[in-house]
This record gives sequence, structure tokens and C-alpha cells, in this order.
Amino acid sequence: MAALILWGHALAALAFGALALAAWQRPIAGTVRGPLAAALVATALWALAVAGIGIADIVPRLAESVRNLAWLGLMLIVVRRGPTGGLSLYAVYATAATMTVFATALALVETLPLGAAAIQAVAPFRLVARMLAAVAGLVLVHQLAVAGPDRNRGRIALLAAAIATMWGTDLVAALAGWSLGTRPLAILATRGFLMTGAALLLLLATRRGDRALTVSHGVALRLTSVAAVIAYAGLTIAMTQVAERYAGDTVRIVQTAIVLGATTALVTLLSTPWLRAWTKVKVAKHFFRHRYDYRAEWQRFTATLGSPGEGADPLDRRIIRAIADLTGSPAGLLLVPEGVGLGAGAAWHWPEAGGSDAALPAHLAASARIVELDQVRRGEAPAGEAAAIPRWMRDAPDAWALVPLIHGTSLIGAILLGRPPVDRPLDWEDLDLLRVAGRQAASYLAEDRAHAALADAARFDEFNRRFAFIIHDIKNLVSGVSLVARNAERHADNPAFRADMIATLKDSAARMNALLARLSQHHRATPEPLQPVDVAALALRLAATRRAQHPIAVTGEGIARAQPGRLEQLLGHLLQNAIEASPDGAPIAIHVAAGDGHVHLDVIDHGCGMSAAFVREQLFRPFASSKPDGFGIGAYESRALAEDMGGTLAVASREGEGTRFRLTLRAAQALEQAA
Repeated sequence: MAALILWGHALAALAFGALALAAWQRPIAGTVRGPLAAALVATALWALAVAGIGIADIVPRLAESVRNLAWLGLMLIVVRRGPTGGLSLYAVYATAATMTVFATALALVETLPLGAAAIQAVAPFRLVARMLAAVAGLVLVHQLAVAGPDRNRGRIALLAAAIATMWGTDLVAALAGWSLGTRPLAILATRGFLMTGAALLLLLATRRGDRALTVSHGVALRLTSVAAVIAYAGLTIAMTQVAERYAGDTVRIVQTAIVLGATTALVTLLSTPWLRAWTKVKVAKHFFRHRYDYRAEWQRFTATLGSPGEGADPLDRRIIRAIADLTGSPAGLLLVPEGVGLGAGAAWHWPEAGGSDAALPAHLAASARIVELDQVRRGEAPAGEAAAIPRWMRDAPDAWALVPLIHGTSLIGAILLGRPPVDRPLDWEDLDLLRVAGRQAASYLAEDRAHAALADAARFDEFNRRFAFIIHDIKNLVSGVSLVARNAERHADNPAFRADMIATLKDSAARMNALLARLSQHHRATPEPLQPVDVAALALRLAATRRAQHPIAVTGEGIARAQPGRLEQLLGHLLQNAIEASPDGAPIAIHVAAGDGHVHLDVIDHGCGMSAAFVREQLFRPFASSKPDGFGIGAYESRALAEDMGGTLAVASREGEGTRFRLTLRAAQALEQAA
């Protein structure tokens, strides 16, 4: 240990001596050349005294006091150039200086010939004075970091870190000496090397260059975590040493209990998400002028949005996660336009939720304001905003903030953020960052929807090209059949011609059937007038033709205003989808009911069902099909047929439970039915 103490402090003396020469030529920004050089020289002389004379002599103790007073003076000069804390700050400086002088006086008393008992009584008070001086110095270091000059704040932060290392080591050494009653040689052996590290920090602070050296939020968080773990381990070791001195015969049991308890508590704390969130908030609050490291946050935000890779979340979920990560929210919900209001879209760790009426999207589009829901609950929000928020959102205690997604002048959607682990009100930094992130996310969503529309247009173009090929094939078939018909007038009596004609007609029929299968009945029929149609009778007739494929039950009655051919085609699509989705033997129900001037036709199956996302985003889009060999036009064409007849087609489905398609048409009037 003695050799480590010697070499460590000798290295520190060399480092601080060289640093004093460098600082005389280029002092740290915000400091004065003379006081800075004096503090560095005093530190070098103290380290040299410890290395050359020893830690037990009065000279190193006096040199330590001179070193502390020199750094206190330098810090006072730096802080006075910026905004100060008033009389309370000067009181802390006075306390630190007084405790330093008092510890020096007690060290001198220990050199007097008072006897061993008196010296042992004075030593604890000297260590307590050293500890109080170190604690006051650390408080002042924090003030230096936050209240120093604005210019080159990164270098001032390095200066504060170096001084904090010095006084933090002194505090640990004094605390260990007071607890154990002996000199902590292990701590004193590492103190010289830690002081050398502090000299390196000061060297970085004095380096040339125009760019200020700064520490990011992430690095500060990790350094704080490492320092906290080291302090925790040091406290545990100190407790075991105290137990070794006072526990007597049960020392091993007590030390084991201390180590196991401290380890369990440390693992529990480190695995708690709340602790990380709390540490992040405190580090940003006390070590940085701004809450967010905007460069790092924006890089993470854009990386989350732009990483679609295989197996990654879809864009809407990535948008929720990217915005939620900015504020540390553990959950989020995307609200998308649905009718005149907003409906629940994609969710990230969020349970099922409701929608809203037209008031919410109108308010968000007009104000582009981020809604703090706690203000709404407390009645502090503007009246228009409070009236627009739906009841379910107010009643959800975890609903924290609502971020509108504005693209240009249009509302693309909104993101509801969950309450972060460390609850806090939104401040101006949160609002500015969320507003910019919301606009960026809205542009991603708008671009994605534009790409989907272009893809649909491209599919329609491809379909048209295929249809042109089919028309060309039909033209060839018609030409061939026409030629046969013309020749039949002259050669009908020829047996060979009749045989060829039959073969040609069979081939043409086969090719026509193949073409019809490719068309899959997607042609549009001749428009029919709206007329009274017995919906139940039509359903019974279609069910009778398909009962060989699947059991179908029809109930109810109702007469609607519809086009018979289109209604039959629409119901055929719905029945075919229900049959394909249902397992063998599972009945399909068709229920017809009339009321409120409308006729409702429900087609109900108990098949595989569909997810809410598929129903919302894919079901009624052309060429989107859950079947590998499907065209994806059946549901799209069914809704178009319903709308052409003045009706609506809605769907309710759950995966694993089944699907209900509801067709709603206007009921036929009594006079129309009589006619």
C-alpha cells in the first residue's frame, strides 16, 4: 500500500505541476490565470508532500488545507462572473473555509505533547471537519457547474468534475477513517491515481480549439449511475468494516447479512424502470440547461421511424413508439380519422379505447395544440378544449398528453401518450419537441398513405392491362365462332364439317369458361331501377343453391328498395366469403329485420374472423385479400354495390370468433309494395 500511495501521489504531483505551466499560458475559460495557477501549484505541492513525507505528517495536512482554500477562492471568482445564489451561496463558501481552517487547527493540536488519549479524542473531530468541508465543497461544485459563465460551459463542467473528484475522494477517505478509527490505506492508495484522472479532465478543459467540449445526457447518466454504484459499494464495505469492529463474535453473520441485503437491494433498484426514469429526469434537471439532448433524441426518433426491416413493427406503431420514447411514456395510441371523428388505430402497450366525435379533430386541426390531459381533469384547460376531449380519455388515469399530427393544414391523426413512470407536468421543452416530432411523424404517415394510393392506382392499371388481354382473347374466340356460323350455312350437310364444328365449339366453350373464371364476375351489370325487393325471399333462393356447399339458415323478413340483380350479386359475395371463412359444418346465419325505415340484412359466420387492423386498413381496399388466391375485390365491390343502391355495408369481426356483415337498405314504402 505504501508503494501505491507513493507512486500515485507522485504521478499526481507531476501531472498538476505540468498542468500549472499549461494553464498559465491558456487558462480555463471563465477563470483567471493567477488564481488557477496558484490552485494547481498548491495541489501539486500537496501531492508531492504526501508522496515524499507521508500521510501521517503535519505538512501534508497543512498542504491539503492550502490546496482546498486555493480551489475555493478560484471557484468564488468564477461563480461571481455569472448569476449567483445570493447570501446563501457565500454562507456555504464561509462554511467550507471555516471547516478547512478548523481541521487545520485540530491537526496542529494533534502535534502537541498532550498524550495519546487526548490525541485520540481530537482525531475524530478533525475528520468530521474534513467531511463537512468536503460536503460544502461538493455543494459549491454543483453551483459552479450551473451558475458559471455561459461561454464555454463545457469546459467549466470539466473543471467542476475535476474538483468534485478531489473533494469526493477526500470525503470518502475521511468517512472511512472516522468509521474504522484507522487510516483507510486502500482508499488513500487510489486517491493519487484519481487525482491524476482529475488532472486529465483539467487538461481537456485547457485544450486549444474553438469547439466547446460537452458531455451528452447519455454519458452523464451513465457516469452518474457508475458513481452511484461505486458509492453504494463503498458504503457497503464501510458497513462491513464497522461490523468487524463492533459486532464481536457474530461478525461473520452480520457481514454476510449486510452484503446479501445490499446486493439484493442493488439488483432490485437497478431492475426498476422507475429508477432509471427518475435518474434521467434528475440528471437533466441538475446537470444540464435543457431537459433533452436534442441531437441524440432526433437521431433516435428518425432511426425508429426509418427502420422498417423484416419483422419490424408497421409504420403506425413505430410512430407511436418514437414519440413515446421522447418523453419516456410506456404506452401510446394512434387515433386516425374515422367518419367525422377520430377512431382508435394502432396501439403500443395500450388497451382497447373508444373514439371521438367531430369536436376533437376540429379543435386539434384549428389550434394544433398539444393537450395536457391533467389540465383538462383539473378544469384548467380552455373551455373549447375541455369540451372536445371524449369522456373515456378523461377517465383513463394513464392518459397523459394528446399530440396532434399536422401535415400542412390537415390533421392526419393524433397520438395519445401514456403517463411516464416519473409523473411530471409538461413544460415548454416537452411541448416544443412534441410539436416538431408530431409534424415529422405526420409527414411520414401522409407519405405512407400517398404510397398506398399510388400502389392501388398501379394495381388498377395492371388489372386494366390484364382485362385488355382478355378482351383480345374474347375477340379471337368470337371471330372463330362467327366463322363457324357462316360456314355452317354451306357445309351443314357435310359430316366431317359437323365433327370439326362440334370440336371447335367445345374448345371455344372451354376457353370461354376459363376466361369467365379469370374475370371472376367483376364486370358491371346493366343498371337496374330501384324497386321493392323481398330480401328474405332472395336470401332463401340463394341459400337453397348453396346448401350443398354449406348449411345456411335464413330468418326474418323485410322488403327493401334495391336493384334485384345487384342485391343478388352483393349477397352472393357475402355468402361466398362466409363459406370460405367457416369450418366445415359450422352454420351460416342470414337474418333480415325491418325497422326505423330501413331493412337490415346480417350475414353471420363463426369462422376465423379478422383483426381490427385488417378490417380498418385492408378489407375494403381493392386487391387486398386474406386468401392467397383471392382477387381482393369482393368486399370492395360489395360496398360499392351497397352505396350505389343508397345503402351501407358495415362489418364487425373478432379473430377466432367470427364475422358479421350488415347490409342496410331503405325500406320500400307501402305504395311501392302494393304496386
